Amino acid sequence: MQNLRIFFLPAVLLVAATGLGQATKNAAAASTSQAQPLPTLASMVEGEISAVEKQILEVAEAMPEDKYNFSPETLNIPGDDYKGVRTFAVQVKHVASSNYFIWSPLTGDKIPESIKDGNGPADLKTKADIIKFLKDSFALGHRAAATLTAENMLQIPEHSKSARLRLAEFGVAHAYNHYGQMIEYLRMNGIVPPASRGKSD
Repeated sequence: MQNLRIFFLPAVLLVAATGLGQATKNAAAASTSQAQPLPTLASMVEGEISAVEKQILEVAEAMPEDKYNFSPETLNIPGDDYKGVRTFAVQVKHVASSNYFIWSPLTGDKIPESIKDGNGPADLKTKADIIKFLKDSFALGHRAAATLTAENMLQIPEHSKSARLRLAEFGVAHAYNHYGQMIEYLRMNGIVPPASRGKSD
């Protein structure tokens, strides 16, 4: 019987120590979750804008400047229907211009006078200038996201016919649409998109 007690004592101590360790971990996790604020509508939309901004900027940076005027029309693919499609540069400027059109009603900012239509300012020619224009448009998006609350998300802002939440989310959806097109432009030039690098193609 004495030997049996000696055998079981370490096992009991091990179970007790494991339970105590788990309880400590659970308490620490509960404390951490209590310390972190719950996500807000603004923070969730902000996260989506940040995600698409990262993807779009990476693609804009990945295309060499001498390919910024590329469009699939130049490939002369038999039976294609690429006549008149946007160049890569205009794709980037279109995303940026649309960001201004979509998000400015949320912030009350005026659309820059240089933006006459969805193709963006005609005088922006260099890669650096176009990327700066893109970054500035996403800065507006972050300010737009910050205006959203549970109370105002269904309100229709001045100079718009859409609810505030729809405008915020439509800017993200629109940017992803053109991200897909820009990816194809990279592929047509033999460039692996940044999001696909290091993965099996």
